[in-house]
Amino acid sequence: MEHTYSAFCGARRIATGPLEEVAVAAKRASEAAKGVLVFDDATGSQIDLDLRGGEQDVRRRYRVPAAIAKEPVPRGRGRPRLGVVSREVTLLPDHWEWLASQPGGASVALRKLVQEARRAGAGRERLRRAQERSYKLMVALAGDRPGFEEASRALFAGDPQALRGRTEGWPPDIREHVLRLADPDYDPSSRSSE
Repeated sequence: MEHTYSAFCGARRIATGPLEEVAVAAKRASEAAKGVLVFDDATGSQIDLDLRGGEQDVRRRYRVPAAIAKEPVPRGRGRPRLGVVSREVTLLPDHWEWLASQPGGASVALRKLVQEARRAGAGRERLRRAQERSYKLMVALAGDRPGFEEASRALFAGDPQALRGRTEGWPPDIREHVLRLADPDYDPSSRSSE
């Protein structure tokens, strides 16, 4: 699935979905009003779109070619069928000794250590990314709204209930999108039908 983008015209969200669809919606809205902002939902960053020409020009400009979307990634050395890629690792001699003494050898031990670390830190990393993307959107769309500072503090304190309360008076589309991006379990690669 493609990851999603969202376009806002003032306080109203006009589209969420693949970049091609959002760009066309932004083109239509920009013809009727000024101030259309587009955000990458994965990062919360505002992006600039080239909306010159007609809708077909915009659609063509932001369409992901099917060949690129389905083309397999070329693989280098290693065990390509398993997705194993050979790279250099630099360790101290006592680290190599410990790895060599592990069942399965150094490669197996390193893979297990990486998996353990990923599992242990996955929740914190997802929360950090969610806070960052939500904050970027908040600054752009709600930086001058009442309660912004308090909402920011609630966001970075990891308190979703306080964030919900501090954004209560904000326009519904901005509030809902800030809360969506602040959710660590939100997947910006899932397609929305808005």
